[in-house]
Amino acid sequence: MKKFLVLGILFVLPLVAYLFFASGVHNFAKLPVINSSIGNLKDFESPNKKEITFKDKITVLGFLGKDIYNKQGNAFNLNQKIYKKNHGFQDFQFVMVLPFGSEAAATKLLNELDDIADVSGWNFVYGTPESIKKLFDSLKTPHKLDANLATQYVYIIDKNASLRGRDGTLEEDEPKKVFGYDASSVADLANVMTDDIKVVLAEYRLALKKYKADRKEK
Repeated sequence: MKKFLVLGILFVLPLVAYLFFASGVHNFAKLPVINSSIGNLKDFESPNKKEITFKDKITVLGFLGKDIYNKQGNAFNLNQKIYKKNHGFQDFQFVMVLPFGSEAAATKLLNELDDIADVSGWNFVYGTPESIKKLFDSLKTPHKLDANLATQYVYIIDKNASLRGRDGTLEEDEPKKVFGYDASSVADLANVMTDDIKVVLAEYRLALKKYKADRKEK
């Protein structure tokens, strides 16, 4: 009996380990830089005049548009699937871009989101249609803003203000690039974006650990 038990363990454990690492192989790779020269937020204003910037932050960038209620479901999806799991990371933030005149609707949405999780990492910034289009176009994605200056896609911006995504070089990637993530799709957020956010966060955690280790050696 012991012999069969030992043989079973020797057979099962390597198989379990293989399945674990195979399913999470993307977590151990660096998420590619898709565009390293996107625009900034200098032309936008925040409600409390707080300076919002991409620099030194890991940002989920979205464009909710002037008809914010049409994207309310997307915001709740993001809050549940992405924000709640990662907002404890100090340099992680959400930046939602809206046109001037959307302040009251955005405040109401933020209050509703606050019933689910601490929303201190959610930032709403406001600008003119021209500044919104300029920022969006700088991403250089195949996506388009609709007539309300909105899109269902959200984007991962790293601490160097670069757009991160998938370029088809990883084994599990589809042939097409992944520029952004469909916030209207729970499956896309749960199965793709969640994984990619983990990759970027892990990358900076490892960099921070290395920095601290180097400081100790000195």
